[in-house]
Parts: sequence; C-alpha cells; structure tokens
Amino acid sequence: MNANAPLTLHRSPVLLPVGAPPIADGAIAVRGARVVAVGGHDELSATFRDVDGTRRVEWGGTITPGLVNAHTHLQYTDMAEVGRGRYSGFENWSRSFQAAYVAPHDWAASAADGAQQAIRSGTTAVADVVTDPAAASALHDAGLHGVAFWEVFNWKAARWRDEGRRTVLEQLARIPAPPAAGLSPHAVYSLDTHVLRDLVALVAELGLRQHIHAAEAASEDEFTRTGTGTLADQWRRYGHSDLQLLAGGGVGLGSIAYLDSLGALAPTTHLAHGIYVDADDRALLRARGVSVALCPRSNAVIGLEPPPVAAYLTEGNALAVGTDSLSSAPSLSVLADVAALHALARAQGYRAPDLAARLLDAATLGGARALGLADGPDATGALRPGTRADFAVFDTASADPSDALHELVETGTTATTATFTRGEPLWLATAADERGGIRV
Repeated sequence: MNANAPLTLHRSPVLLPVGAPPIADGAIAVRGARVVAVGGHDELSATFRDVDGTRRVEWGGTITPGLVNAHTHLQYTDMAEVGRGRYSGFENWSRSFQAAYVAPHDWAASAADGAQQAIRSGTTAVADVVTDPAAASALHDAGLHGVAFWEVFNWKAARWRDEGRRTVLEQLARIPAPPAAGLSPHAVYSLDTHVLRDLVALVAELGLRQHIHAAEAASEDEFTRTGTGTLADQWRRYGHSDLQLLAGGGVGLGSIAYLDSLGALAPTTHLAHGIYVDADDRALLRARGVSVALCPRSNAVIGLEPPPVAAYLTEGNALAVGTDSLSSAPSLSVLADVAALHALARAQGYRAPDLAARLLDAATLGGARALGLADGPDATGALRPGTRADFAVFDTASADPSDALHELVETGTTATTATFTRGEPLWLATAADERGGIRV
C-alpha cells in the first residue's frame, strides 16, 4: 500500500461488505489500490478527520464488492444471435453454436466488447475461457481481475503425445499478465482420458487454476459410464469413435466420479454448470473443496434442467455465479443470474431467510474463492481492510440495507452507477454526477 497516496472516503446509504453485516449510511476508506477501513460513515469520518487531503465521494444507492463472473467466454460476445434462440437440449444448441463459430470473427474485438459489457454490470473479476489466441488479452486490456483460462478441446491421445504439451505451453505464454493464466480442459467428452490426466498433472506442475465444464449435459454420465447415449452418438457422427471412452465402452463411473479418478477435483479447480449431479456427486465436490459456477440463464436457453441450487445451498457446497457467454445467455449481468438462482431456490423449496445474503456471497466472495482470489495480496470479493478496492455502486431505491439487498438479488435489473478496480473507476454511468459520485 502506498502510504503517501491520498485517502478517499466513499459513502453510500447502504454498504453490503459481504462476510460482515450490512451497514446503513456506510463508507469505505480507500488509499491507493486498497481498502483501509469499512464501517459507518460517521465512525470513519471521525477516524480520518485529521488526515490531510482526504477526499470524500457521496454515492446514492448501494456499494458492494465488485461482482465476480465465475464462468464466461467473452470472445463469443458477437455470437449473441445464437443466444437469442431457444433449444431442446445440449446437442441441439451445440449444432447452432458450431455453425456460428466457424464463420469469420474478430475474436479480439468481440472479447473486448464482452469485457466492457461485464464492467458496465458491476463486474470486476472474471473467469474467462479463451479458445482463440486473439481473445487472450481481453481481461488484461480492460483492467479486469480474474483468470484467463486457456481452453483445451478436442485432443486425442496419439496427437497429444506428439505435440499437445508444447502447444498448450505456447498458448499459455500468449496470455498477458495480469491477470493470471489458467487451464480449462474443456469437458469429459472432448478429451481423451490420457489427455485429461496429463492436463491435471500439468496444472499441478505449473501451479495454475483449472476450470472444467462438467455435468452440463444430461448424457455426460452415459458417455463416461458406458460410452453410449445421445452425446456419445453425436460425437461418433462427428468422427470421434476412437475417443478412449467411446472405444472402450466407458469406465463405469459417472462424470464427476470420473473426473475425480483422474485427480481433476481439487481446491484449485472449479467447475461450470454442475446441473446433473446427485447427492453423492455433491458430497464428493465438497470433500475435494471444488466450487461450482452456476449459470442458470444459459441452462434455460439451451433447454437444460435447472441446477439443483437448493440442494447445493442446503448441503453446504461452495458456489459461484457465471453468465456463460452471449452465445447461450441474454446478457453478461451476474445479478441477472443471481435473480434466476433466487427464483429457482425458492421453487426448489429453499426457505431459509439467508437466501439473498448467500447468493450475493456466491456472486462476489464465492467467485473469488473459485478463482483463488479470496485471500492473499490480490484478495477481492469482499470489502474489508487490506483487500483490493474493487467495488461497484448500484442505484438501489431504498436506504434500508435489507430492502436494498433483496432488490439486488431478486430483481437482477438494478442499474450500475460505477465500477471500480484498485480504487480507480473502470466505468461511471453518464448520470453519475446527477445521482451521486460528487467529490466534496
């Protein structure tokens, strides 16, 4: 922390620090890139009364930690036409996706557009899955935190032995820092068993985070258990009958247990989707310390079942929230997915009064945990002394903390006034000077 940097006191009618009680008429004191104090405005004003050069900023609405989008593909932002469709299942959607993907794209421009859309919705950190090298610098260029995960897709054992490791290392080297680079072995059905095992070892060797699509398709379990089902049939039609799981008739394990057998489930791994899981799968994920990024609006567009959010919450699984990409979702707003999860949890029977707080946690600190950013010098996801000053301001209607929390979580439509990283604004709404954000 730069002790000589000026102190800025950001005040708002509601402060939701996450991991600590909500505060009416709250404030955060920021010096340089760090939060130095969190509390009531009067308390912090008294504490810093004699600090020369203190700047004060008055906001309307609610300050929260910056949102964490724990699963998306920013490069597919220009494929929104696919996401505006409605599909009968994963296999049906994937055909439309593939037809759009092979058309010409400016992946760099598409990813940059996605990054700006995320920022305008209050997001400060992202798990971005990158398939094409041109999109690899989107987080870095936009000033976002998170992890750029290089996606490893459609590798079979023989080719992998010849050139796989070298190719992956070359692609990782093309991801600019910050933020961190990670690896995303795509899914159990798109990589040979030997390849997945080697990627898990490479992740451990390099000390990287790992992110995997898992239990998104209903037929993934059939694929890994017996090498049969609609997903297996589709891959055979694509000419991949020689995949080890298909050629060998599966391994007798469901997709989550199969990943565990390869060592892929670890605290440094988080999964995307996690829809088609039973109680044993969820217990295994808890035992391994694996977070799951839920993407309910994407699941609905594709025609999948909703994730079992009530069971995850009741059983104590570590949760995060993702939007997926615009190729399968209406927007890159994390709060819109939070609202969908709220409605699903209630419909699935979750009645505890802590639902709104737990879902805001999932969208902030839960996402930071999934990305390995909840602790240490780069800590984000909560507002407490020592964390990075990554926060968002939302134009909530009420000055009551409970009402403001429920508005954010249940409506998913609250406008973003400002998004800050490292204590500096990444984005300010045009009308910010009219509603708040006035230095005094």
